[in-house]
Amino acid sequence: MTYAIIEAGGTQLKVEPGRFYDINLLPVEAESNYTVDKVLLVNNDDEITVGQPYIEGATVEGTVLRHRRGKKVIVYKMQPKKKTRKKRGHRQELSRLMINSISIGGSVIATAPETAVATAPETTEVTDDSEE
Repeated sequence: MTYAIIEAGGTQLKVEPGRFYDINLLPVEAESNYTVDKVLLVNNDDEITVGQPYIEGATVEGTVLRHRRGKKVIVYKMQPKKKTRKKRGHRQELSRLMINSISIGGSVIATAPETAVATAPETTEVTDDSEE
């Protein structure tokens, strides 16, 4: 199993080729390629390469499938006996990134299977088609 730990969107993620991840909003258009060069660790069949802090020449290439918004988070502040209440909501702006390949020093060590790229999930809408 090949995976990499990268730094993207202000967070560190463990990524594998052929999978998608929701990360903080990236400054690129949807359906475009994105290359991450801040690779902290690469594990290629139990052969581990660790950077200090980053691995030189290592990249992770992916495709931004779309931009979306995360689940709503409710922030409720209250001071008892003071009649003070504040209710605020927040939805984080996210980018869905599909990982295509992991490479070190220009040589690709892992790629996504073609079926995984072709069957990337889209938003599914729940409809109630029951007739009563």
